[in-house]
Order: sequence, then structure tokens, then C-alpha cells
Amino acid sequence: MDRVGVFVYASDPISQAGVAAQIRGRPRISVVDERFIDDADVSVVVVDEIDDAAARTVRGIQRDGCPRIVLVATNLDEAALLRAVECDARAVLRRREASPERLSEVVELVARGEGAMAPDLLGKLLHQMNRLQRDVLAPRGLGPQGMSEREVEVLRLLADGYDTAEIAASMAYSERTIKNIIHELTSRLDLKNRSHAVAYAMKAGII
Repeated sequence: MDRVGVFVYASDPISQAGVAAQIRGRPRISVVDERFIDDADVSVVVVDEIDDAAARTVRGIQRDGCPRIVLVATNLDEAALLRAVECDARAVLRRREASPERLSEVVELVARGEGAMAPDLLGKLLHQMNRLQRDVLAPRGLGPQGMSEREVEVLRLLADGYDTAEIAASMAYSERTIKNIIHELTSRLDLKNRSHAVAYAMKAGII
């Protein structure tokens, strides 16, 4: 494969320079300067905690044109892993495990569209997701994707070109109920309109 362009960010300049130096000499990796971040294939973000500040940093890098993120953190618990998922990180590593060889391997995996996480971290993440589904989503009638079965069906019909009256007839609801379902969905997920909701669901693989 071609050389992978990598932008490195760390919460302190010494760590940033150190990580960049570690991977700069790898044969299939090229370190990208911040001025050319949109040319990077992958960003490596090194932090102590995956907290709100780290999440803002990740989203800023993604807005600047590099959506594929490898998060390297000193402290990782279940809440941190869930926040990494919310940030759409493609890989999560403990800082002590991020040797030049391992980090380079993970960067190349992410550049190919794959992901990486230690098995024990994956187990913690699944446990946290199961608890979220059981304690938060299920009592509200929502699935893992944050939508109810009824909302998903409405979106499927919208995507197929049905209007409000046709959806109401198909699902045996009133038109008012269908409008309320769409309004609740778009408000909860901060979506602009029906088209935005359909696009969101398709991009997320929900429909």
C-alpha cells in the first residue's frame, strides 16, 4: 500500500514530538504537519484521559478533514471507551501498549478502514453498551441505535418515498401520530428535517 499520512496530536508538546519521532521512521508511514492536516489519512491523538476536552479535540481534527482517529490514552475505563465510540474513534490503545511497532500496525489497519482494540477493552466496551441498552435505552423503548422500532419503520417508509398519509395508512396510525414521531425523532437527534433524518439513518446503517 502507499505510505500512510499521519497527523499526531498530544496534550503536551513533548509527547507530541516523541510520538511523531517514533513513527516517522516507519517504512510505510509519513508524518503530516498540522498545516496539511487535510492530507492526513489517520490522526493519532494522545491524551491522559478521554474526557470532554479530548472529545472536542477529536471533533476539531475531524472537522479539519481527517475523520479516521486512533486514540491513545493513559487511563481507560468503560466510560472513556464509550466516549471514544461517541467520537467515532477507529482504534483505542493504552499508552503503555503503544510501542512504535504496535502503533504503526494500528495506524495501517485504520487507514485500510479497519479498527483495533485490545480484547479486554472490547469486553469492557460491550459490557458498557449492554448496560446502556438495559438501563437507559430499553426503558424508553429505544434500540441500540437510539431509535424505536416504530421510528425506524417510519424512516424506512420515508426513504422509500412515502408521504405522511401513506405512512399513516401503512402503519395503521393517524397522520398526526406520524408527524409527532418524526418531530420527536428529529428533535432528539438534533436533525434539521425529514431528509436529514433519512440521510442520518442511512449513513449510520440503521436503514
